[in-house]
Amino acid sequence: MMLGKTAGGLFWMFRYLERAENTARLLEAGWHIALTRSEGDSNEWQSIITTAGMNDAYLEKYDSYDAAQVINFMLRDKDNPSSVMTAITAARNNGRLVRTALSSEVWEATNECWMVLKDLLSRPVTERAMHDILTQIRFRTSVVRGALHGTMLRNDIFAFARLGTFIERADNTARIMDVKYYVLLPSAAFVGSSIDNAQWEVILRSVSAERSYRWLSGGESGPASIANFLILDSRMPRSLAFCAKKIGENLGHLEKEYASRQESNVQVDALCHRINSQTVDTIFEDGLHEFLSSFIADNAKLAGHIEEDFRFYG
Repeated sequence: MMLGKTAGGLFWMFRYLERAENTARLLEAGWHIALTRSEGDSNEWQSIITTAGMNDAYLEKYDSYDAAQVINFMLRDKDNPSSVMTAITAARNNGRLVRTALSSEVWEATNECWMVLKDLLSRPVTERAMHDILTQIRFRTSVVRGALHGTMLRNDIFAFARLGTFIERADNTARIMDVKYYVLLPSAAFVGSSIDNAQWEVILRSVSAERSYRWLSGGESGPASIANFLILDSRMPRSLAFCAKKIGENLGHLEKEYASRQESNVQVDALCHRINSQTVDTIFEDGLHEFLSSFIADNAKLAGHIEEDFRFYG
């Protein structure tokens, strides 16, 4: 069995890389949704901080949700453990710890990602420059992911890297949907309205799913259809169903390789069953917010079991 410290380094390296990209996606989604609002207040910036789970840390430094402050807090603030620069630095540090387990291409892509973003984020980011910088963040993290897929053996090293990716990605998709529907939407009276539909479409763009959704939906759109796509469609690589399936597959690979079934295997089987037994109608009937909040909690619990089962800190 791989040393727990190495397994943890791989898991967190790719979890942090995914977090950096997801933070950029969350910021972009909130920014675009703000453009669809008829009122020019700052609620959208507060919602971004709330969704990232960083409200307390933010309010320790600032007393208002100013656009410039939120952008820089999410992208480059060293005191924010979820900021892009903090996450990229943590990914690189973990990569250095497990460098002998990585191909040279993966390490070089990670190091270059850190160097480029360090330069881009060395100065305060304006709203005008934000789009180009967010594009660079997504591109650089995708290069690392591509190097992993193109050069690494499909063994336990690969499995731990992918576990970190999909645990983080599942959390992000759930959070970005939750903030849209329950924080950014101005009022329950807007459900089903043109502004509601426009904001759902922005969410699709934020997870790079707009074109694939159009292919499958035939051009029709609506909250239930889009929620079904993002939660239950296992063909969509950022859906909750897809992420849960991939977590299960990678844990299954480790179960086979180590000839040992862990509590995390049991937990992911239960999570997959829960998702696969749902329909979008039952999710909306029971409450989308309640479903997403429960999923986020279960996903975090699963991550904790993975850390314990494979002795990341033992």
